[in-house]
Amino acid sequence: MSLAAAEAASAEAIFAALEATWPPHRWHEAPGWRVAEGAGGGKRVSSGVAVAEGAEPAALVAAQSALGQPALAMIRPGDDAVDARLATEEWRVVDPTVALAAPVERLAEVPPRLTAFEVTWPQLAVQEEIWAGGGIGPARLAVMARAAAPKLALLGRADDSPAATAFVACHGRIGMVHALEVRPGMRRKGVGRHLMQAAALWAARQGAGALAVLVTCANAPALALYRGLGMEDVATYHYRLREESP
Repeated sequence: MSLAAAEAASAEAIFAALEATWPPHRWHEAPGWRVAEGAGGGKRVSSGVAVAEGAEPAALVAAQSALGQPALAMIRPGDDAVDARLATEEWRVVDPTVALAAPVERLAEVPPRLTAFEVTWPQLAVQEEIWAGGGIGPARLAVMARAAAPKLALLGRADDSPAATAFVACHGRIGMVHALEVRPGMRRKGVGRHLMQAAALWAARQGAGALAVLVTCANAPALALYRGLGMEDVATYHYRLREESP
């Protein structure tokens, strides 16, 4: 990774881009925590982030309860003390995730003709259908709608049919790809690669130096795709979920 792209894709920049390109419905303050109100949009927009080393778990529990959300914390690089505290109180680790990034020039190859299309926001109905097939419903579409421009929907084609979709948005010098979904019958046809190439080309035009994506460590096919494209691990995070008492 070039020096400029490496600086653009630091862990700090990645998490700033995550918050800008996949924003919660609202942020709330609690003692030692910033708590995201997700409105059903998933863990990334419904977790608490520690802002003080001595952040008390009870404050997060109270804040999440007031929002009607599970007691969930996102543990980022540097949150070791908070992570250890939650572990002693038996908060369970959920969804270890890796952030991968690469310089846009490494990915920005022109995909084969008629395989990837840029769709000016809002998304097309067929993209909503593809996302819905992967469990990405209205609440997550609302997350995309909240993200500030520049942003774009990408539509992939294979075998003369709509095959895949993805959402990409830029913040600073980071382009972030979210919700890349390929229809089950269209996998292993290169459509995911083509969408990533198209995302990099678009991000480069927005002035981004790096393209990034977040993947759960359990998603081996996605990790293979992104690492096969030359994307490198930049940061990791996981969640801690408080188990409810029986």
